[in-house]
Amino acid sequence: MAPEPATPARGPPSPPRRPRRRPTYDDPSEDESEDEKPKRKRNGRERTPPAEEILRLPFTMWMNSSLKNHFVATVGEFVGTTMFLFFAFAGTQVANAGTTTATQTTTNASTGFSPIVLMYISVCFGFSLMVNVWIFYRISGGLFNPAVTLAMAMTRTINYARATLLLVAQLAGAIFSSYIVSVLFPTEFNVRTTLSEKTSLVQGVVIEALLTAELVFAIFMLAKEKHKATFMAPIGIGLALFVAELVGVYYTGGSLNPARSFGPCVVSGKFDSEHWIYWVGPAAGAVIAVAFYKVIKILEYEVANPGQDETSEEAAAEAAAGTPKKEDV
Repeated sequence: MAPEPATPARGPPSPPRRPRRRPTYDDPSEDESEDEKPKRKRNGRERTPPAEEILRLPFTMWMNSSLKNHFVATVGEFVGTTMFLFFAFAGTQVANAGTTTATQTTTNASTGFSPIVLMYISVCFGFSLMVNVWIFYRISGGLFNPAVTLAMAMTRTINYARATLLLVAQLAGAIFSSYIVSVLFPTEFNVRTTLSEKTSLVQGVVIEALLTAELVFAIFMLAKEKHKATFMAPIGIGLALFVAELVGVYYTGGSLNPARSFGPCVVSGKFDSEHWIYWVGPAAGAVIAVAFYKVIKILEYEVANPGQDETSEEAAAEAAAGTPKKEDV
């Protein structure tokens, strides 16, 4: 048999090829947030990991954060008050379109009693407040009312500097919204608040105070006091104004808000002799609501009727018995 051919000798094995790696970024530490990730350097060039782009105004970077927050809240309160009162006043204009009197007032007893008009105005104010509070409460708190601002300052929910800025924004927004309504619609500007013929000054102050106290206390319990339904607070706040308007529109015009009465007076150029009650009444109502709120806080109302925020009967019973909740494993 012929010998098998010799196998040619092979050289040393070639080194293994290194796998080609795609350029990646260094893993940031777990403590870094997306906004705190530093720029990564590669080949002498700075590379920024892809992130969501957020528009920032260059000239605001030098501003102190507190000053900038005050500015944003003030702008939001001005726009929010303007939107709230614009839709409320516009609806009132429509409701009073058939009025034949020249009083330029929305007080139902002066324009001729009509349950339909009364309901229409109440719905406009209540729903406009509900919608705009829901929109703007993350920006400025969605107060839109100097009486509410006073109450929040008295309970130290906001400081007096913020309260002053919001007050100015609310008055400016009321004037601006009144001006828009007066020039935009062809109907007569009938949104001022006045006392009805049979309503005395004392009665007007008390009516405005009690209705405002109801509104402010609703805001305290639904929005200021945090609970599982806090995100739904605008609905209850809007309904509180709706109920108050059902009572107040006939006798006082249903102001509950000094800015709401001040704006139309400035635009129409007419301040009635009883205009002061629309400042004193709501302010007194805010004081009443604050006093009652502080009393129930001192008495620890949370333990008087526990378990109301629970979603099951078992959890409510445990809260009522004072036993701790079972932790889900």
